[in-house]
Amino acid sequence: MIRSLIQKEFLQIRRNAFLPRLIIMFPIMIMCVMPWVMNMEVKNIIVDVVDNDRSTLSQQIVHDIEASRYFIFNGQKHTYKAALAEIEHGKADVVLVIPQHFGRDLTKARAAGASPAYRAGGASHAPSVLIAANAVNGTKGSMGTAYLSQIVTASAAPSAAAIQQKVTSLVLYNKHQNYKLYMIPALLAIVMMLMTGFLPTLNIVGEKEAGTIEQINVTPVSKWAFILSKLIPYWLIALFVVTVCLLLAWLVYGLTPAGPLWLVFLLAMLLALFFSSLGLIISNYSDTMQQAIFVMWFFIVCIMLLSGLFTPTRSMPEWAYLTTYVNPMHYFIDAIRTVFIRGGSFCDIAHQVWALLAIGLFMAGWAVESYKKVGS
Repeated sequence: MIRSLIQKEFLQIRRNAFLPRLIIMFPIMIMCVMPWVMNMEVKNIIVDVVDNDRSTLSQQIVHDIEASRYFIFNGQKHTYKAALAEIEHGKADVVLVIPQHFGRDLTKARAAGASPAYRAGGASHAPSVLIAANAVNGTKGSMGTAYLSQIVTASAAPSAAAIQQKVTSLVLYNKHQNYKLYMIPALLAIVMMLMTGFLPTLNIVGEKEAGTIEQINVTPVSKWAFILSKLIPYWLIALFVVTVCLLLAWLVYGLTPAGPLWLVFLLAMLLALFFSSLGLIISNYSDTMQQAIFVMWFFIVCIMLLSGLFTPTRSMPEWAYLTTYVNPMHYFIDAIRTVFIRGGSFCDIAHQVWALLAIGLFMAGWAVESYKKVGS
């Protein structure tokens, strides 16, 4: 009986003019386009410089800004007011103002700092520069200010820069700091969430609106058989989507999981169990497709933003961090990044696997119980 119901689901998917194209094109679009644009590294910061010193040191700072891969040098302005107007009109992100006699005062400060009397007094008369940043985009403004501060410090205090060069760091995982390697597991989670969450939701609600679900309700098909016939096709679709995503990551970016491949599929199936069950629960309580879409979107946005997909969960307030204990996406993100990037084994992610399994089984049971047949 279940086999016939599963065949019916695949026939409905195949006869739909839109769903087969969506199942194929959506993972391709996500994996081929999004890793290039979803990049947290701040680049192309437009900088204006007001050089009131015109010394060799100030020109060296300007040349360092021009040579930096993080900045777009927008030219030198005559006054701070003119540079600030560039920020207000959105033509610049950061302004660096170098005061008059900056090079001369810095030389005097260095000479005074070398004397014992100066060191005993503890006072510093080193000149300062002004950095004004557009903080409408807080990340871009703060990172641009930090980048500029490093350039000015390296030019003004070469001894500090020399000490910094002696500090070395050893990167154990993702040695080339390829941001795509961090984003691909997250994008895989987004694809799974949308494909296995929305499609089952719209399936049952669509049958409710068409009236075909009433024909199922009057048959001797059990609730378990009906729900499984709705879940299994989307689990198979999830396997197909994960395979396509991994193949694209290998063919397009040359990235493969550092850990066992079967763990990636295991985690994907456990996440598919949760989201497909959540979709069926929402569809069981919804009467129209519009209602189901809005409710599903509400839960997906909350689950995604509170999972650590884009920001560290430890940065959240304590009361918000408590939600991660019941958030399956949080467990999935931790586990998939451990396997994909660090090469972890099953023992390394056992806690996340059992948590995903427990939450998925609970949601599957709820999906069965919330489905009401005629006379039940």
